[in-house]
Amino acid sequence: MKRIAFIVCIIFCFILGFIGCKHESIVPTVTPNLPGGVNPGGPPPGNGGGGTPVSTLVCFEIDILPIFQTNCAKSGCHDAGSHQEDYVLDNYNNIVRRGIEAGDASDSEIYEVLFENGEDKMPRPPNPDLTPAQKALIGKWINEGAKNTVNCNVGTSGCDITKFNFSADIKPILATNCTGCHGGTAPSGGINLTVYDVVKQVGLNGRLVGAITHAPGFQPMPRNANKLSDCKITQIQKWIDAGAQDN
Repeated sequence: MKRIAFIVCIIFCFILGFIGCKHESIVPTVTPNLPGGVNPGGPPPGNGGGGTPVSTLVCFEIDILPIFQTNCAKSGCHDAGSHQEDYVLDNYNNIVRRGIEAGDASDSEIYEVLFENGEDKMPRPPNPDLTPAQKALIGKWINEGAKNTVNCNVGTSGCDITKFNFSADIKPILATNCTGCHGGTAPSGGINLTVYDVVKQVGLNGRLVGAITHAPGFQPMPRNANKLSDCKITQIQKWIDAGAQDN
C-alpha cells in the first residue's frame, strides 16, 4: 500500500507541474541597447524612427574644407604653389598630413595657431581672423576624430531655403566661403564682404550672384574651391530679391 500511495503522489505532483507550466505567462526578453544607442528591437535611428541615420558629426566637406580653402590655401600662404612652412591646406589629405592630432584639438598645431598673436598667428594679417564660431567648429571636428565626412547633404548649421536673414543666414555663408579673401585690411579686388554696404552693393548690381553661380563673364567664386550648394545660392538670391536688407 505504501508503494501504491507513493506512486499516486508522484503522478499527482507531475500533473500539477504540467498544469502550472502550461499556464505560465511568457515574459518578453528585453534586448539591451547596443553601444551608440542602437536598439535592434526598435525602429532604426533617424528622424522620427524613419530609418535615415542622422549624423551629429561636423561635416568636413561642407563645414571645414571651405574655411581652409578660403582662409589658408591662398597664393603666398598654404596653397600647392606657396606651401609656406610645408603646409598645404587645400584638401583633406593635405590638411590632416601634419599639425592635426585626431581626437585632440588642444594638441593640434593647426588649431593652436588660430589663437596665437603676432607672426605665429594664423591667418596672418592683413588677412581677417577666423570667427569664434569657425574656430570652435574646427576644434569640434578635430576632437571628433578629424574625419573625412562627405556627402552630408547639409552641414552642421543646416540649410533652409526659406530662411535668408542677413545676420543669421547670409553672413555665415560669406564668412565660411568668401571673407577669407574678401575681408581684412587688404580685401581681394577691394571688395570687403565683411561690410554690409559692400555686400548689399554687389548683391543688387548682380556681381555676387554672377560670381557664385559661375555665370559667363564673372570670376567663379569661391576661387579654387567648391561651388556653393544650390541651397546656399538660393538663400543669397532670395535675400537680394527681398531688397538685400540688413536684418
